[in-house]
Amino acid sequence: MAAHVLVLYNEPKDPHAFEAYYFGTHIPIAKRLPGLRNYTVNRGQLAATQGKPPYFLVAVLEFDSMDAVQKAFASPEGVTTAQDVPNFASGGVTILMYEVQSV
Repeated sequence: MAAHVLVLYNEPKDPHAFEAYYFGTHIPIAKRLPGLRNYTVNRGQLAATQGKPPYFLVAVLEFDSMDAVQKAFASPEGVTTAQDVPNFASGGVTILMYEVQSV
């Protein structure tokens, strides 16, 4: 069963610096994760049904299974990816991993 890693980045202290680092440095690092099938992020400001959303950027990383997610983040590339997050996520981050199914 396919699995996703959902990364919810809070508003950073410096949005321009965040975006420059995220798109210029972090994405190229994360795209080396073994087993990564797709990597998507929102572009432009997030919207919510009510009020301002608490997140600045949402990323979804797609894998074939939870086993593939676990192997990816246990790999040297996964360790490097995780260790890079504090370099730019000054507002904090929530990372969720889960299996998906179409309904």
